[in-house]
Amino acid sequence: MPASGVSAAALAARLSALGLLTRVEEHPRHTSVEAEVPDAISAELWREVLDVVAEADRFGLLATSMNGRTLWAVVRKTVPTTGDVGGPSHQR
Repeated sequence: MPASGVSAAALAARLSALGLLTRVEEHPRHTSVEAEVPDAISAELWREVLDVVAEADRFGLLATSMNGRTLWAVVRKTVPTTGDVGGPSHQR
C-alpha cells in the first residue's frame, strides 16, 4: 500500500474509533477517506473529528437533504522527484 494509503488508513481508523462509519478508496493521485456523520453530534466530538482530518491534505463536508452528511479527506500520493513531473511545459 502506498504511503498515502497508510496515512489514509490511519485517519480512517481514528475516525472509526470516534464512532464514525468510514471507507477508504485509492485513486491515481490520492487516497480518500469518507465518513458518514450522524445528525446528532456533540461539539466535543466535532472538535475531535476536525483534529483528525486536519492531518489530511484536504478535507470537507458534503451535506445533502437526501444523503445526510459525509465528511471527506484526501491524502495526496507523493510526486516523483525525477522525470517529466510537470508535463511538457514544465521548465527545470
